[in-house]
Amino acid sequence: MYIMIVGGGKTGYYLCRKLIALEHEVLMVEKRLDRCDEIREELGSVALCGDGSEISVLSKAGISRAEMLIAVTDEDEDNLAVCQIAKQKFKVPQVIAKINNPRNEHIFAKLGIDRSVNVAELVLERVELQLSSSTVVHLLSFPDSSLDIVFVRVTEGSGILDKSPKELSLPSGCLTCLFRIRGQGAGVLNQDTIFEVGDQLICSIPSGSMGEVRALLAGGQVTASND
Repeated sequence: MYIMIVGGGKTGYYLCRKLIALEHEVLMVEKRLDRCDEIREELGSVALCGDGSEISVLSKAGISRAEMLIAVTDEDEDNLAVCQIAKQKFKVPQVIAKINNPRNEHIFAKLGIDRSVNVAELVLERVELQLSSSTVVHLLSFPDSSLDIVFVRVTEGSGILDKSPKELSLPSGCLTCLFRIRGQGAGVLNQDTIFEVGDQLICSIPSGSMGEVRALLAGGQVTASND
C-alpha cells in the first residue's frame, strides 16, 4: 500500500519507520529542510520537503495513487486542510488526522474527516486504565461501525456484581461481555458466568452508550438511549 504521511515530527517519524517495516511504500512530507535531511539520513529517500497543505506539493508526492494519507503535524489547521484536499480533490480512500486540541474534534467531524485521533483522549484513556476507581474505559472504536470496545472493572456495589450475563436486564446490545481476566487467568465468558469483584472485562457497547453503561456499573437503572 502507498501511504503518505504529512508531518515529520516524532509521531510522523515513528509511523514512517513502522509502516516501512511492515513493507508499505511510504512517503513523508515535511516543511523543515533540516528535519527532512535527518529523516533521509536515517530512513532513506522517504521524505519530501514542502508544505503538505499545498496542492502542488501533494501532487509532486504522488497523492493521486495514495491509498492512505495520515496528517500528523502539530497544527490542527494544517491537518484539517491536508485531509480535506486529500479527500475532496484527490479522492484518497482513507484519510486520518491527528487532533492536537480536543476542542477541534467536532470541527473535523463536521467537515467530513471521520477518522481522527484525539491525542488528549488517548492519554486520558491510558490514565483511566491505571486508576482503580475507573469502572469503564473506552478502548477502541471501529470505523464504519456503531460499536465501541470498552474495558470494564467489576467493583463493590457494581450493578453486575454476583450476576451472570443472562441475568442482566439491558437495552438490546447495551453491554456484551466478550472476554474476562480474573487473577492470573483469562477466558471467554458464557451466559452462566458469575461476575465477581476484581473481574476485568473486555466488552462491546453501542457507540454513544457510555452513560448507560456507567449507570449500570454504578448500580443505577438503565434505560434505552435516544442516541
